[in-house]
Amino acid sequence: MRLLQLLALVSTLGYALAFVPQGPAPTPRSAAAPASQSPSPTPTPLPPATVKIDSYRAPAGRIIGAALTSERAYARLAHLTDQIGHRLSGSKGLERAIEWAVTEMKRDGLDNVRAERVMVPHWVRGEESLEMITPVPRKLTMLGLGNSVATPADGTVAEAVVVRSFDELDALGERVRGKIVVYNVPFTSYGATVRYRSSGASRAASYGAVAALVRSITPVSLQTPHTGAMIYDEAQPKIPTAAITIEGAELLQRMYDRGEHPTVRLKMEARFLPDAESANVVAELKGSEKPEEILLIGGHFDSWDVGQGAHDDGGGCIIAWEAVRLLKELGLRPRRTIRVVLYTNEENGLRGGNAYRDAHRPELSKHILAIESDSGVYQPQGFGLAATATPQARANLQEIARLLAGIDAHRIAPNGGGADIGAIMREGVVGASFNVEGSRYFDIHHTHADTLDKIDPRNLALCVATMAVVAYTVADMPEPFSGPTSADK
Repeated sequence: MRLLQLLALVSTLGYALAFVPQGPAPTPRSAAAPASQSPSPTPTPLPPATVKIDSYRAPAGRIIGAALTSERAYARLAHLTDQIGHRLSGSKGLERAIEWAVTEMKRDGLDNVRAERVMVPHWVRGEESLEMITPVPRKLTMLGLGNSVATPADGTVAEAVVVRSFDELDALGERVRGKIVVYNVPFTSYGATVRYRSSGASRAASYGAVAALVRSITPVSLQTPHTGAMIYDEAQPKIPTAAITIEGAELLQRMYDRGEHPTVRLKMEARFLPDAESANVVAELKGSEKPEEILLIGGHFDSWDVGQGAHDDGGGCIIAWEAVRLLKELGLRPRRTIRVVLYTNEENGLRGGNAYRDAHRPELSKHILAIESDSGVYQPQGFGLAATATPQARANLQEIARLLAGIDAHRIAPNGGGADIGAIMREGVVGASFNVEGSRYFDIHHTHADTLDKIDPRNLALCVATMAVVAYTVADMPEPFSGPTSADK
């Protein structure tokens, strides 16, 4: 391992001073339009970048070299996942993680380390099971969906009615009364398919269904169910709802199509306890010249109560935390403050993001950029900058990203943001997402399989390097990142 690290350092330092392209940033192959298609409309020209990246080549090289030869990020993620484990809001696991992070951040010598109190919902899964009674007795693998209500103690027994869309449900209408609706909807994209998880129960309840089962929101199952939050429509009865595997959904589909009228028993003990005390963990690398101006980076510290929360979002938190620690270790203190926030309660409430907005409202106008890391730990690609960003901000970020061309993490997507920073973005803060090559992310998302062994240590190191280079440069550039404000003119 040490030899490999040494070789990586030599290689990194060899190109550190030369990896910035002298011409325009390379266009990724995936962005090139096929010859058979009409060319895309010409984008609006951006103003010249005001950031002078020549002065940041050497610091960027140091950051990348240090990140690729450090074991700290992986060791910390290993402690979080193996020693603490999953961290659902209100759980002892999340409490332990928060206490540990505060202690370690103080040990790192970061500035203004604190836990900012947030009251969070406390949903408890309890015992749960699903079995087919007819036509063939069989246990079916399931996971209750977060925020679901319970079944009666002896379970809910009913015929399963399988649909492939809300349109099919609407066509059946009252014929699902007294039955369990099964949504067997193939994964197309997370955004397009997750609505069946979030609102499927209430849609089924509106026609009198007594429970809902949702095919896991994933392209790959391997008999592994995927949990996640659901939301009740307060105008409809609250019925229990759970995720089932692709295999289970397809089995029920085949039986239903053959007219076999499968009957299932769903048992769930899920319940809410009183709101619990939690916290956002906050630490800073205080700016040397403009400490009141803030660049925020972070992820969410809570996770579902299955697996270890390694990709979602323990890794995202470690990326942000380690980026700031690494800059501190290297003596790279930027002009502006870099603030890392490990948010609580993203998975089933967003209380942490909303609490941060409320607690920091007086200083939101001083937030120059907020970056959220919540897409897993894979090969970094770059960042997605919110479409509402100024042309000057986009020009500057594209220029800064050229510092990352040597590790192929230089792409700036036309939009970005995140669930936790959404609250402050709605108040006018410029937001961005940390983007990775996450084509396998939803294979393990919200499952028992989200564990440390799925993390590639080198990808984690590359992610830390990418975040640290951009955070440092944006926070240090002498000019305003988004261009001059009216006060500057």
